[in-house]
Amino acid sequence: MTRRKNQFFLQNAESNNVIEIGKPLYKTIRGRWRDDYFRNENPIVLELACGKGEYTVGLAQAFPETNFIGVDIKGDRIARGSQAAQTLGLTNVAFLRTDINFLAEFFLEGEVNEIWITFPDPQPRPKQEKHRLTHPRFLELYKKLLVSDGMLHLKTDNPELFAYSLGTVSQLGFVNLQYTTNLYESSLNNLHLGIKTRYEQLFFARGFTINYLQCKTGAV
Repeated sequence: MTRRKNQFFLQNAESNNVIEIGKPLYKTIRGRWRDDYFRNENPIVLELACGKGEYTVGLAQAFPETNFIGVDIKGDRIARGSQAAQTLGLTNVAFLRTDINFLAEFFLEGEVNEIWITFPDPQPRPKQEKHRLTHPRFLELYKKLLVSDGMLHLKTDNPELFAYSLGTVSQLGFVNLQYTTNLYESSLNNLHLGIKTRYEQLFFARGFTINYLQCKTGAV
């Protein structure tokens, strides 16, 4: 382990806005995010595979009456977002360090209002399909955690993953689908509020267009 990574892990251990193994809330937070962490009844929004948390922090700044949780397994990455949120004095931000496969261990059914997936690993090889964050097994999980009529967003520079995702969200019964293969030239552009992750900035600078979709679970 490098000294810099070790510093990030120590920072997470000392940060109240990071929920990770070894901390009391890690085992008790399921169904208790509003009561035991945010201490309000505001909506909860997740950013999955949040990396350094640019989107989580950016959305939290834009919507102070909403609770945002960035989820990632990489502690050195979420440490950056954790520190940024603390520097900005944001109290509507948390970071959960866990594998996305285990989301149901941390959220009850219907506890989440909205989910963002921003520039996930496209897992391009056929044998990697089950690891794509828009694979049906993940979409089934999201539908359970989201409220009735809950919103799902995807941003990616990868056209193959995007085409795949358009198919799977329709297959799984998500409704009110809106999408574009060129976000910045689209009428949907205002929805992302100008927030760009590091990867998004890199991809856009290299000439890639940004694909975006949003859809809803549908009323039960």
